[in-house]
Amino acid sequence: MKQQFFKGMRHGVPIMLGYLSVSFGFGVLCIRQNLSILAAVGISVTNLTSAGQVAGVEIIAASGSLVEMILCQLVINLRYSLMSLSLSQKLAPSFTLMHRLFVGYGITDEIFAVASSRKEPLTPPYMYGLILTPFLGWSFGTLIGAIAGDIMPASVTAALSLMLYAMFIAIIIPPAKKNKKVLLVVLLAAALSVVIHYCLPMISGGFAVIIAALVSSVIGALFFPVSAEERGEAAS
Repeated sequence: MKQQFFKGMRHGVPIMLGYLSVSFGFGVLCIRQNLSILAAVGISVTNLTSAGQVAGVEIIAASGSLVEMILCQLVINLRYSLMSLSLSQKLAPSFTLMHRLFVGYGITDEIFAVASSRKEPLTPPYMYGLILTPFLGWSFGTLIGAIAGDIMPASVTAALSLMLYAMFIAIIIPPAKKNKKVLLVVLLAAALSVVIHYCLPMISGGFAVIIAALVSSVIGALFFPVSAEERGEAAS
């Protein structure tokens, strides 16, 4: 069990290093939105999702409603349920319901990618180790960013907070360059967001994200369905 746990920790180190820089930007963003250092760290400890956290902080800063927050997090984080369902096919028999619940808390895009690439069955100790190091990196990076944002000049924190948005752009560009359909859906979502912001100012930022994501996704599914060839490539 210890061997599996430490193997998981080693495999999580590259993710941890990446999370340190990204979560630093999130910590700075929280301070810019007048949240406390404790609140910033608390959000990162309880909600391991960069996009969901950023959207949640924006809703908090705009005094959004609880319903708005719930819907926004549901739309943004729904993919983690699909990832968990996929990983459930690779779990070892020792994975009890309680282990599944704990591990489900720590599933992120990067952790899913590493875990799904493993050929042998996933054991609880391995998954706990794989989740622990990225969790520490994400939480500690948020703490450092929040402390730095609390003592640095506003001009510097404004520049550093752009790190998160740069990360989102970096995530979008590779699949958009590879698949023009993805690019069109991304551009549609961006256009809808701009239209809502300027033409429908009564709609809050959180609901704007929900509407833009849902509408662009539905249009993409209707006009650009996944072909049988693409499904075969994904399965392989």
